[in-house]
Parts: sequence; C-alpha cells; structure tokens
Amino acid sequence: MNALIVYDSKFGNTEKIAKAIAEKLSSYGQAKTVLADKADPQELGNTDILIIGSPTQAWRPTEPVQSFIKNIPEETLKGMHIAGFDTRFRKTRLLTGSAARIITKRLEKKGAGTIIPPESFFVSGMEGPLIEGEEKRASEWAEMIAEKKIK
Repeated sequence: MNALIVYDSKFGNTEKIAKAIAEKLSSYGQAKTVLADKADPQELGNTDILIIGSPTQAWRPTEPVQSFIKNIPEETLKGMHIAGFDTRFRKTRLLTGSAARIITKRLEKKGAGTIIPPESFFVSGMEGPLIEGEEKRASEWAEMIAEKKIK
C-alpha cells in the first residue's frame, strides 16, 4: 500500500490526526503526510490511497485543501481509493458543517472511489486541543482503511 495523507492544520490538531493515520498505515506499506499547500497533485501517480484532511472552517475545508482538490486531474483519480477526514467541534453537523463530507464528495465527483465514509475528529475549542482519545480513534480509523484496502 502506498498512502498519501494531504492535510491542512491551523492549530496543529488536524496535523496530529494526519500523523496518527500515517503512523498506523505505515505498518501496511508506505504512508506519507504532506501539507496541502506543499502537495503537488501531479505527483499522485503511484498513490494507492489518497486521504485528505482539513479543519472545518465556515462549514467547509480550508482554502489550501480546496485548491489542492481542484488541481487534481480527473484522470489521476480514476480508480483511486480515497478517504476524507476533518477536525471540528463535537456538535451536530448541521451546526458545524463537515469538511470531510465535502472533501469526499468533491473527490468522488472527479472519479475517485471512497474506501470508507468520511470521519470527523473532535476538538474542545477553536484552537483545540483534540478531545482525549481522538488520536487513538484516528489510528483505529486508519486500521479500518487498511483492512478494506487489503481485501
């Protein structure tokens, strides 16, 4: 498995989740994290699974994540497995929105196949920190991704 985790992080919370995911997936193959504004959509050629994460801000992903997704050529995503995650307040999605759902929908629209439903990881305040146990939950989510990818 060759996984790429692209993320944006304003206060370090989404980065912690991205790194927990990468750490778990690295036991199944290669797993690399890269900030969205440093990621090159043209270099996705040998990626088996693309995971994108963002803080939820104004009910959507941050601008660097949106820009990265917009610049991925559709032919690159055809047949690629993807997953989306976000960090947000632990309130109903109706009140907070979900960057993960938007990420997933935009990637699917470009031809990617979702390997697992989008997931939210929760922070206790605007700047965090993550609610206790969220990094462990991210690792468990990554384990589910790996199990589905291996099948």
